Amino acid sequence: MNYSERPQAPLLSNPRSDRVRDVAKLAGRSVRLRQGRFLAEGPQTVREALRLHRDRIAARQPGVVDEVYVTEDCLQRYPELGETALSRLVTPEVLAAMSSTVTPQGAIAVCHFLDVPLDTVLDSSPRLIAVLVEVRDPGNAGTILRAADSAGADAVIFTDASVDVYNPKTVRSTVGSLFHLPVVIGADAGDLLPRLTAGGMAILAADGYGDRSLDELQDSSARRRLAPSSGEALSLTGASPKLEAPTAWLFGNEAQGLPQDALDAAHHRVAVPVYGKAESLNVGTAATVCLYASARAQRG
Repeated sequence: MNYSERPQAPLLSNPRSDRVRDVAKLAGRSVRLRQGRFLAEGPQTVREALRLHRDRIAARQPGVVDEVYVTEDCLQRYPELGETALSRLVTPEVLAAMSSTVTPQGAIAVCHFLDVPLDTVLDSSPRLIAVLVEVRDPGNAGTILRAADSAGADAVIFTDASVDVYNPKTVRSTVGSLFHLPVVIGADAGDLLPRLTAGGMAILAADGYGDRSLDELQDSSARRRLAPSSGEALSLTGASPKLEAPTAWLFGNEAQGLPQDALDAAHHRVAVPVYGKAESLNVGTAATVCLYASARAQRG
């Protein structure tokens, strides 16, 4: 049933109404924490939120979306956003009052928190995890989460000193990937890294000053793929890390890099080589390269 075929609630047109104010308040962290809800903005992000909501309802699990607000122009381009009883048509002025962006993209969903306990991830025998250690920039965090999703990672873990994953800027920069894979928030790095090791995961720190080159690891992986009978074990802590092994990549703050205790806890420090004149790679770009290197090796 499409949007035009089902009974519609009256157009929401007053940007000063209590409902509009309540939605807008979710841009604040304290309100999000109190309500356990956050904003998903933009057609693509709202579409992925609704897809997960439908999948969970079909599996007789709690849904993730409470409300969807969409403008007429956005609905013309993305009619699927109106194909739910959760949708409400609003004026551009109302959407602007709800949104935390200067130029809203025409759709906002109010969603429930999605994060899962660390035990849920560790008990699932993960093979590839991205760990954000004190990553505080929302755009970088969202880019890493999106890269992890694209590379087929099993989970993304945010340490307790990292940005709030439900920050509207972080959510927008994931472009819907937040709704695709398990996310752990508030992990204590001192407790997390030993548990990853105990779970059989190699811990690789993405470090511009690392003593191992990602190129070297990829070359070694390719040689083993061509000669699988070499019998070389996938050791976690041996002289050379192996991208085929279950791996947790550590990514740090772009300005300061990874803290020393995280570097010390890692089994290996791996540098992404820079061939041009750039001083370094953006952490989101470096994470993408590292995660794809592991994904390719593990699928080889």
